[in-house]
Amino acid sequence: MPSFAVTVQNGVPPGLRLDRYVAECLGILTRSQVRARFLEAKINGKDVKISRTVREGDLLELSWLDAPPVFLVPENIPLDVLYEDERVIVINKPQGLVVHPGAGNSRGTFANALLYRCGGGASSSLRPGIVHRLDKDTSGVMIAAKDEGALRFLTEQFRKRQVRKTYAAIVRGNPKEDRGRIASFIRRDGRNRKLFTVSEDGGKPAVTLYRVARRWNGYALVLLRPRTGRTHQLRVHMRWLGNPVAGDPLYGGKEERFPDAGLMLHARSLRLILPDRLEAQTFTAPVPRRFTRVMKKLES
Repeated sequence: MPSFAVTVQNGVPPGLRLDRYVAECLGILTRSQVRARFLEAKINGKDVKISRTVREGDLLELSWLDAPPVFLVPENIPLDVLYEDERVIVINKPQGLVVHPGAGNSRGTFANALLYRCGGGASSSLRPGIVHRLDKDTSGVMIAAKDEGALRFLTEQFRKRQVRKTYAAIVRGNPKEDRGRIASFIRRDGRNRKLFTVSEDGGKPAVTLYRVARRWNGYALVLLRPRTGRTHQLRVHMRWLGNPVAGDPLYGGKEERFPDAGLMLHARSLRLILPDRLEAQTFTAPVPRRFTRVMKKLES
């Protein structure tokens, strides 16, 4: 049974329920998982219901049931490999490839492909060797581990924010500044649980650096460097800046000029230290064709 202890930090909204705090501020379980996994909680040493409100300074002790195992099947899915050795693999993930299985989606993912490539049998792990993720419609550089030691080594770098990630995005409109820093809190959108939004009253801190690389009439090519790794962070921050990522069906509204291009967000490079190495290495994914097609039209 997993467990977790934490002290409620500053800025928690008044009257916030425990189940919402776990889902929206801690992010360790969703609201539906809170009930499905039978979350049990103590506040300041006393058993409480999940409807109890939390206050700044409260000590939370949480425990819940493990998720039922979901067995993955190895699948021979072609991968665009940028680098590979006996301990890691770095790929250029295409747009449309799901990284790891979700509800009702246990086949055709990068996790299935990784199991096949590493010669493993069926696995009950939802994320075998996967250190980080990209959204389904985001393309670009991803790294995965082939053994537990490599997984721990890489995961620790991501946890300590020692990894440098750079994304390219074509956004709608033109940012006012050529470069800048976006710092905010991000939490789930109360009106749509699948979305996230910038918040002034709690959530997880998120920081993104940006630089405008090229401007066109109504669009811009922007390089983004996330300093944190929140879900949908870059998409949420660019919308908040007033320049949503082109082709973003969740945060960008209807795309009039390039309706078939898809999400114009690409993980361009990843810099980190590989297991058994002393110095950091940078892996770069080529600019995808959907970017070159759109940029060609914008130039003309």
